[in-house]
Amino acid sequence: MKSCVAAALVLLCAWWQQEGAQACSCSGLHPQQAFCYSDVVMKAKVVGVTVDGELPGYIKYDINQTKMYKGPNKNFDAIYTASDSAMCGVELNNGTEYFIMGRLRSNGSLHINLCSFLSVPWEITKAMQKKSVLQQYQMGCGCTITRCSSVPCGISGPAECLWTDYLTEKKTFGEQARHFACIKRGDGSCAWYRGNASPKKEFMDIEDP
Repeated sequence: MKSCVAAALVLLCAWWQQEGAQACSCSGLHPQQAFCYSDVVMKAKVVGVTVDGELPGYIKYDINQTKMYKGPNKNFDAIYTASDSAMCGVELNNGTEYFIMGRLRSNGSLHINLCSFLSVPWEITKAMQKKSVLQQYQMGCGCTITRCSSVPCGISGPAECLWTDYLTEKKTFGEQARHFACIKRGDGSCAWYRGNASPKKEFMDIEDP
């Protein structure tokens, strides 16, 4: 279960995936990238489930929205997901509070999928919120996070952060994914930042870790 949660935290589906695809296809992304790509980031509790209701082929989850971190000034009472796991559909538990990232459709409805930073019980993610990581993510949406999975690797400009979790820890959801945000500094460059780091070492060098 923990490995599934960790995977969900760092994978983001190709949002442009066309309907009718035969499998859910994801690529590993840092949680900050998922945050920046999402239209809505919120905390909500599932209070009801409807399958193939107003939108055939979709599951509708009725929710009580409890906290909005990013998105329009409105209260969402439902989220939608494909009923087929091959289309990246999500299964949520009634009565559970979740940390959710999703995309808005043209009609204003909120949709989620398996590859988003979502369907994660709030107990798993509340420590991140306490450390104000989400605010740091917002500050870094103008930066580029470059994944390094094998050597040699590097960055092509100062507005990039090198993400080396897979290289150093052999997993995607490593130290940088769990604790660091790539944010822009005063000179326009980007660097990894950990909010609870020593004042003498708040920022990591761009080449680190």
